[in-house]
Amino acid sequence: MTLRLLLAAILLSGCATRAPEPGTSVAESRFDQIVVPGHTTRAELLAAFGPTKTVQFDSGMEAWLYTSPAAGGHTELVLLLGRDGIVRKMRKRPPYPTDPKP
Repeated sequence: MTLRLLLAAILLSGCATRAPEPGTSVAESRFDQIVVPGHTTRAELLAAFGPTKTVQFDSGMEAWLYTSPAAGGHTELVLLLGRDGIVRKMRKRPPYPTDPKP
């Protein structure tokens, strides 16, 4: 039982301290310059930042997640793309004090 708990703690700590996957970390200033809701396309995102983690919904909409290094962790940059491949909404979440440090 104790061995299982130790193994689970080791596995979870590895996930919490892992750096972002290649292609998902971008400079926030560059992100702000390129991403314009209602105008920026899927192709422009891929050309500027590369592929990233995506969630595809049955409606045809997609959520894309990029991160940006920030003091105290990483800022999350979340995009909602419409069925037409154009960014519809953009949201930033600054690092929380409880986030794992990079």
